[in-house]
Amino acid sequence: MVKMRLVRMGDKKSPVYRIVVVDARKAATGEYIEKVGFYDPKSNPVTLEVNVEKAQEWLAKGVQPTETVKNLLVKAGALEKSEKLSPAKTKTKKKK
Repeated sequence: MVKMRLVRMGDKKSPVYRIVVVDARKAATGEYIEKVGFYDPKSNPVTLEVNVEKAQEWLAKGVQPTETVKNLLVKAGALEKSEKLSPAKTKTKKKK
């Protein structure tokens, strides 16, 4: 399965991220298929650069973006915001 996810770059306590297309079985910082964009949350204002054409091309091929990347693609205009919200990722505690 191929995914679109963030790869952390930068120094300690000053992260910058690349938005990349990668095989899901590869390591988080391993080699990737293609770089789609760049995200710097620490800059003021936040820097978000996405090659919209590449992103839409990969999404059309069936690449699954992570939740964070999906939100960034919506902000960049490469993806339309879906009405259906995805379920929360937290687990509920079982009562004893």
